[in-house]
Amino acid sequence: MGKVKGFMEFQRVVPSDSKPLERLKDWQEFHEEMPVSALREQGARCMDCGTPYCHTGFMLSGMASGCPIHNLIPEWNDYVYNGLWKDAYERLMKTNNFPEFTGRVCPAPCEGSCVLGIIKPPVTIKNIECSIIEHAFAEGWVEPKIIAYRTGKRVAVIGSGPAGLACADQLNKVGHSVTVFERDDRIGGLMMYGIPNMKLDKELVVQRRVNMMKSEGIVFMESTEVGVDYPADKLLEEFDAVVLCTGATRPRDLEVEGRALSGVNYAMDFLRSSTKSVLASTPPDISAVGKDVIVIGGGDTGTDCVASSLRQGCRSVMQLEIMPKPPLERQLDNPWPEWPKTFKVDYGQEEAAAVQGEDPRKYAMMTKKFLSDDQGELCAVEVSSVEWVNVDGRFVPQPLSGTEQIYPAQLVLLAMGFVGPEEHLLQAMQILQDERSNIKADEKSYRTSRERIFAAGDARRGQSLVVWAINEGRGAARECDRFLMGQTSLP
Repeated sequence: MGKVKGFMEFQRVVPSDSKPLERLKDWQEFHEEMPVSALREQGARCMDCGTPYCHTGFMLSGMASGCPIHNLIPEWNDYVYNGLWKDAYERLMKTNNFPEFTGRVCPAPCEGSCVLGIIKPPVTIKNIECSIIEHAFAEGWVEPKIIAYRTGKRVAVIGSGPAGLACADQLNKVGHSVTVFERDDRIGGLMMYGIPNMKLDKELVVQRRVNMMKSEGIVFMESTEVGVDYPADKLLEEFDAVVLCTGATRPRDLEVEGRALSGVNYAMDFLRSSTKSVLASTPPDISAVGKDVIVIGGGDTGTDCVASSLRQGCRSVMQLEIMPKPPLERQLDNPWPEWPKTFKVDYGQEEAAAVQGEDPRKYAMMTKKFLSDDQGELCAVEVSSVEWVNVDGRFVPQPLSGTEQIYPAQLVLLAMGFVGPEEHLLQAMQILQDERSNIKADEKSYRTSRERIFAAGDARRGQSLVVWAINEGRGAARECDRFLMGQTSLP
C-alpha cells in the first residue's frame, strides 16, 4: 500500500491538459507531466484494501473489472510513494509488455474496480503507470535485452497490433526466432493507424517500442499481407508455429437508405487516412475540411473521430448515439466493482464544446436515411428519437413518430464497432470460426482447428480493449512455447 491514511489526506489529482483551443492547433499529445511530488501523493492514496480488485481482471456483467493483465498495482503504487522508481518499473514490466500504450489509451478498468472508489474518487492508476514507464525511459533503464540463446524454432505472428506485438515479445524472450507480418506500411496495427497521434504519438511512443523490439531480434515484415503478398500455404512450410493476431477489423455497417453515397465512410478508414496524412504531411484521402461532420456511434472511436475532424478544420461536428444519456452516478444495477456506466466528457467532446459552445453528442437518436443534393452528393442525415422497449426479454430501440429531424452533413463517419475478423485469410488457411465469426480457438490452449496454428486478441475474442489484446498475446505465446518445447517458463 502507499501511505497509511494517505487516501484520507490527499485528493485525486490527474495531470492537466493543454487548453482545448490551444491543442486543436496541432496533433501532438496534450497531457502535461505531473511533478514527482504530486505523483508520490497519488501513489500514497493506494490503501491497504485487503483484496485489491484493481488487478483481478475478470469479466463482470459483460465488462472488464480490474486489470486484464493483472498488473501488480498496489505494489508499484507503494514504490512510487517511497520514491523507488526503478523497483516500480521492474514490477510493472512483470505483467505488462507495453505500459506506455496502456498508460495512454486504456480506459482503466482497474480504476473502475478500485476499492477506494466505493467511497471516494479512485486512485489515479493509469497516470501512475504511464509516469513509471516514461520515467524509466528517461533514466535509460529501458534497454534492449539481447537474447543469449536461440531454440532453433521459428514462429510467424500475423498482425502487429497489441496482441501480435505482445505475443512476439514474449516468444522472443524465450529464444524463439519471431517474424511479424503486417500488411500496412508501418508496424503497430490499431495503435499506429486506429488511434490518433494526439492520443498516442506514433514516432515518440509506438515507433520507440518497435525499434526496441527490432534491436532485440524480432523481424518485422511491413507491407506484407499474408494471403496476398506472401502465400498463406508457405507459413507452415517455413515456420514451426503460426499465431494469428489479425484483429476484428470488419466494421459494423448501417444499412439505411443512402448508405452508398460517397460521403458515408467507416470511422476507421477516416482515422487511418488522418494519421497517414499527419505522418506524411500530405492531405488526407478522407477529409473533414470545411464540412459538417456527423459521427454515428460513441465510444473511443467516436471520440477520436470528433477530435480528428476538429483538427482537420471541419465546419461543425455532431455525434449521434442510439443509447440514452448515461447517469451522472452509479445506479443500483451497476454496483462496484463493475465498470461504472456513468456520464463522461472525453477529450474530443471537450474540444467540440470549446469550439461550438456545447457537447456534440445527441442521445437516443436513430439514423433513418442519408440524403443527397441535386448533384447526388451527401448533404444531410435524417434522424429520429428512439425509446428502448422490452420485446421478448430484450431491450430494442423503437423510433418515435413525429420526432424526425434533418441535420446537414457532407461527411458521415460510422463508428459503431466491429463484427469480427476479416475472413479471406481464415478461409484460405481453412481456419474454423465460431458462431460470432471469430476464430475458433481453445479457451486455454489458444489452438485453432489447424495444427500448429494459434490465435489471440480481437480475432479470437472479438472487439475489445488494448489491455485484453496484450493479455491474449501473452497467453498465446505461453501456449505456443509449451507446444514447441513441451514446457514453458512464460507467465
